[in-house]
Amino acid sequence: MQASPFDEEAFFRAIAESGVRALLIGRRALIALGLPVMTRDYDYWIPTDEAEAFNAALKPLEMYPTRSPEPARQNGRYVIEGDEHVDVIVARTVSTIDGVMVAFEDVWARRQVLEYVPGVSIAMRSIDDLILTKKFGARPRDADDIRWLLSKKS
Repeated sequence: MQASPFDEEAFFRAIAESGVRALLIGRRALIALGLPVMTRDYDYWIPTDEAEAFNAALKPLEMYPTRSPEPARQNGRYVIEGDEHVDVIVARTVSTIDGVMVAFEDVWARRQVLEYVPGVSIAMRSIDDLILTKKFGARPRDADDIRWLLSKKS
């Protein structure tokens, strides 16, 4: 069995051109910063009212949501699947494991934009917000990622 040729540039271009305020989160954001971590999927955080546009942007790449927008908003997350797996948080706020409420609008205001290739940019959280949102879960790899991010700040 041969893997399909996923076009990451087309993926990032589709999201960038959609106008959706989509923040790359998770380990792909760390990879974009040059940190030596591995992951198999993409993670995004989008505003609750932009799920339809996000889904539509990825449909030409034959990537489809596992839930329609309303159930996704009620659950706070959903998955888009195709040649790759994309976890999507669709919530106004998310709590860290220690109870700090993190608002999408605040994180979006502090975002950084990285140029993937000329003409294609990726919006992602600032390093401080990457550290904060790594506290959404309590997995050992999140603690490892926080250590990597702290070393990047130094």
